Amino acid sequence: MNYFVTGATGFIGKFLLERLLQRPDAEIYVLVRPGSEAKFVSLCQRFAEAASRLHLVSGDITQAGLVSAEDKARLAGHIDHLFHLAAVYDMAMDDATADLVNNEGTRNVVEFANALGGQVRLHHVSSIAVAGEDFVGTFTESMFDQGQPIRHPYYRTKFESEKIVREEARVPYRVYRPGAVVGDSRTGEMDKIDGPYYFFKTIQKLSFTLPKWLPLIAIKGGRVTLVPVDYVAAAMDHIAHQPDLDGKAFFLIQSPAPTMGEMLQTLLQAAHGPELAANLNLQTLHKPVRQITGRLSQIVPHFDNLFERIVGAPPAAVTAAFTQTRYDDSQARAALAGSGIHCPDLRDYADKLWQYWSLYLDIHTKVSNRAKRNLNGKVVVVTGASSGIGFQVAKKVAAAGARVVLVARQQDKLAQAQQVIQLMGGEAYVYPCDLNDMDAIDQCAQQILADLGHVDVLVNNAGRSIRRAVVDSYDRFHDFERTMQLNYFGAVRMTLNLLPSMAHQKSGHIINISSIGVLTNAARFSAYVASKAALDAFGRCLAAEVKHRHIEITSVYMPLVRTPMIAPTKVYDYAPAWSPQQAANMVMDAMLNKPKSAATGFGQAAKWSYALWPKLNDRMNNQAFRAFAEPKAH
Repeated sequence: MNYFVTGATGFIGKFLLERLLQRPDAEIYVLVRPGSEAKFVSLCQRFAEAASRLHLVSGDITQAGLVSAEDKARLAGHIDHLFHLAAVYDMAMDDATADLVNNEGTRNVVEFANALGGQVRLHHVSSIAVAGEDFVGTFTESMFDQGQPIRHPYYRTKFESEKIVREEARVPYRVYRPGAVVGDSRTGEMDKIDGPYYFFKTIQKLSFTLPKWLPLIAIKGGRVTLVPVDYVAAAMDHIAHQPDLDGKAFFLIQSPAPTMGEMLQTLLQAAHGPELAANLNLQTLHKPVRQITGRLSQIVPHFDNLFERIVGAPPAAVTAAFTQTRYDDSQARAALAGSGIHCPDLRDYADKLWQYWSLYLDIHTKVSNRAKRNLNGKVVVVTGASSGIGFQVAKKVAAAGARVVLVARQQDKLAQAQQVIQLMGGEAYVYPCDLNDMDAIDQCAQQILADLGHVDVLVNNAGRSIRRAVVDSYDRFHDFERTMQLNYFGAVRMTLNLLPSMAHQKSGHIINISSIGVLTNAARFSAYVASKAALDAFGRCLAAEVKHRHIEITSVYMPLVRTPMIAPTKVYDYAPAWSPQQAANMVMDAMLNKPKSAATGFGQAAKWSYALWPKLNDRMNNQAFRAFAEPKAH
């Protein structure tokens, strides 16, 4: 069976190709604009051996005829299904672009389909946007022109392009109306910040800033028609091959869709943020808010850009959260009956969306000009670089132009971290190493020096934490051994391996990530604090020995940071904590200023308090120790 696909290099297109290529007899002709051939190469790499059944056809939907006369003659009578996905999906689009791509582009595709002849069937990807901006009530799949208002370029052209298909197609057609498309429900894969992703950064800030016990009030809003891209592709593929469905439209959405408040609560849970105690139902504000923002867009220069900088999303995306439209996807569900294909609930895959966004989309890292001047071209080794603080430090030094060396145990996570840094335009090298293994550290360090010649900065960040009282550890001496092995001996071993190259070049900086616990002497952390205190003592003694060689040693006393290391201790879900980004900023400051030590104001106060009134501190810590029930061993 032969397929012709426009927009195949786009986000939905890649997933549709994945489904079509599962059909062993599928031969797929992919429309590619001149100059975008690299995107076709990426598609072929994505699908490996199956890519031999992908065929590039040069053309552009905005050009009359779509393809060359020779290609049109070659394809005429040989295409069974034409999928039209190419369009502009952007809530900030302008009218001219929307008309050119969404309307004229669709008209050119329809004319091309009409000219192909044979048994071709046209599959047009429309949108729930055809229901307009202010429709109140239930919009069914059989409804189209209901006199609904469609002022925004996106809503207007999605309506008009579907109308072009309905009125001008002389071949059988089917229409698909997906909701706000989000990432793959299996992996979280997404290609851009859009739809609900506009709110992810705010949710992240809330999750790091506010403790989980603090209840929040949110706007209930309207129903948010989210849909994961894998469901859209699977549904389109299945429906396209079923009989007796021509001329019909299909809503591809989660049904029932979550309200705005329910979506935010689900995403806050994925981000380990606070709970929403109540939702204010402000749906009736949808029309006046949209009218106000629409008017301001007309009279205030660059209003939409200013609004997005302040709120984090364009006006159209925000007002859509108040919609009073409900969508009936009965026809889609009937067409999919018995196929095993259904739209998953957001609650079942929100964590995957969040993890993918955190890793691959939240990559914009700001660094100072001073950092760029001081770190450009420097070789910076970061241990524990695959996640948490280490990963954020690696991103920042790479953004400053450093050659960052990523050291951690798991090869796959290091490869992910390297990929993110490369997406940022940075330079990263991967060196898997079990930092509990002294021989492995020796080999790793030797290979780093062999490959890169020298090291300018070493950040001893890798570590483990154990929260358990000594009185519950009488038979757990191994807890102290394994904590010391990684936090102290592992860091010292790496330092001893890299220090000679620093001494030889008469410059270098070693940053040891310590803990505020060393300053506060917190109960239940004897193993962890002792290992960090040992590393502190090592650094202080070493500093006196290497000062004349222009090698600096810095201890960074980190406060509680929301990282995977503290995740098993559930009590921390309700305690204020820094974000890994904040922690990375602290390390960057230390890297630039080279202080003997760096600590928060609270850490400094705790240090002096214990120095002046040690017994008083013991009594206070003892009260805190007794106030909380001893946690179960973990």
